Amino acid sequence: MTRRYLQLVNAALAILTILLATMSILFGVNSPVYDPAEIPQIPALDSNLRFLGGLGLGIGLVLLWMTPKIEKHTLLFRSLWICTLFGGIGRAISMLVIGLPPTPLVIFTLIEVLLVPALILWQRKVSLICNDTGKKTLKDSLLQGQGSKPESKK
Repeated sequence: MTRRYLQLVNAALAILTILLATMSILFGVNSPVYDPAEIPQIPALDSNLRFLGGLGLGIGLVLLWMTPKIEKHTLLFRSLWICTLFGGIGRAISMLVIGLPPTPLVIFTLIEVLLVPALILWQRKVSLICNDTGKKTLKDSLLQGQGSKPESKK
């Protein structure tokens, strides 16, 4: 699981997010994603879906922007993906309280709740390896993070 594979997965998810968010902005309740659900034409709901599409578009664009130097953007990477995890938790609660949404939204929920924590851990590993000076191993980097002090250079 290398940096390159993480970049590919992140870019693919960013592009998917951008496409879906753009559909929400342009079509609101009439987005093809919601077709099976027959969502009613309620102005407040349409407005919220378009607003959330705007947030998704912003998240997707930033995720795509950070992809080339994914190992350098740990805080931003974690922040955006944790927001996505929270959104997935919200969807999961909706499924428990209201019922199952259309299949694409169930799939998105699985990605948001199961894949996101793995992505965060994967990016951490890539960041530790890539930001290392080349003199330490990943094990040394992990030990340093647990309180060991690096050797001083003389």
